[in-house]
Amino acid sequence: MERYRLSSICAILLPMAVFWRKLWVSAKLLVVAVLFLLLIAPEWPPFQDERYRLNTIVGLRQFDFAVWLSQALWQKGETAVAASHTYLDEDSRRELVLEYLDLVNQRRQLERALARLYTDPATAAPQQDGATLAAEINWLKAEIANRQPLAEAVVQEQVATILLEEEFQILGKPWPPVQMQITPLPAILIVSPRDRIERLYGIPLVHGLTAAEQEALEAAVLVELDYAALVVPIGGLGIFPAMILETANINFLADVVAHEWAHHWLTLRPLGIRYAASPAMYTINETVASIFGREVGPRVVARYYPDLLPPPPAPTTAAEPLQPATFDFRAEMFLTRTEVDNLLADGRVEEAEAYMERRRRFFVANGYQIRKLNQAYFAFYGMYADTAGAAGEDPIGPTVVALREASPTLRAFMRQMGGIAGLEDLQRLAE
Repeated sequence: MERYRLSSICAILLPMAVFWRKLWVSAKLLVVAVLFLLLIAPEWPPFQDERYRLNTIVGLRQFDFAVWLSQALWQKGETAVAASHTYLDEDSRRELVLEYLDLVNQRRQLERALARLYTDPATAAPQQDGATLAAEINWLKAEIANRQPLAEAVVQEQVATILLEEEFQILGKPWPPVQMQITPLPAILIVSPRDRIERLYGIPLVHGLTAAEQEALEAAVLVELDYAALVVPIGGLGIFPAMILETANINFLADVVAHEWAHHWLTLRPLGIRYAASPAMYTINETVASIFGREVGPRVVARYYPDLLPPPPAPTTAAEPLQPATFDFRAEMFLTRTEVDNLLADGRVEEAEAYMERRRRFFVANGYQIRKLNQAYFAFYGMYADTAGAAGEDPIGPTVVALREASPTLRAFMRQMGGIAGLEDLQRLAE
């Protein structure tokens, strides 16, 4: 009986052992086969896809919008529920915003003073000497954080008031609502071909990358993909709520808030929906938003902060003596872009790149600290074509400006531009 039981157990276990051995051998063969395929198939599409390779280069330095958005919406919800700013009169609101901006300015001045302690060789003990400055900076940061939500809410309502006057409203309220948050902004990695100026990719990066890290990213894109790349700072980003760069300048703040709201307004219209459809659509969209911001922003400042409105340029007369010529950045950049376009059109890529480096040094010598001047630089800054400069002879900017000048109101201009779904639509409007 025991012998029979042992025989039965062996009859069961032996096939199972053979099965698991075959399975183990098959698994090893499968692993070997996969590794072999990876070695002999370097052109496997996922690894050759440009965006995949760019994501690999960027890695964990890509900005996480989901985390930022959840925090921003929570803070906006708290501010809306409290609605503390609605109990303040107009003068108090103005003072609240100005005090907030002044705190930002004070903190920046102290941060610069602290940085000088660490760079001045005459400072023997920068940590000890800077302890008081560091404490003041930390106090200012806390005060700024406390006042920021209310200051944002006031500026939002001030911009909204001007929008209502321009009839951007539904049921007596601006639509979409004016919503923004002042925050550290991501930088954008702009990628362009070397043989032409065209924005192929714009990848948001985490805030605070050092110049060395930016250079490393740009060099990796050049080596791996043979594309020109540049990490650029931005002043605002039109997600909802809009991301706005911290500033102590009310003129800049009002302009950028209005600029980003214009992107919000265009979002559900052809020009916004097709924002990334082509380089021309990028340029049209950004130029429209720039014109909008430059009209609405000064009106906000004139209404609520008239003493801070920049003075108009002084008129000149023929009788005045000629002044020494000053450096005209936009004119020089226009000339640079025009020459680069000509060289690239002739296929002289290396010559164009050498020319851009010479011009970069020329700009630096005249006080403009441009870290890198390449095709990606023009692919980004050339989108803002409402004034002459990095866009060169691209006719889109002048065409959009002419359409605004021909429109009776700002709303009429925006409605006209919002319907553009391609460059041919702009050309038809221009005719």
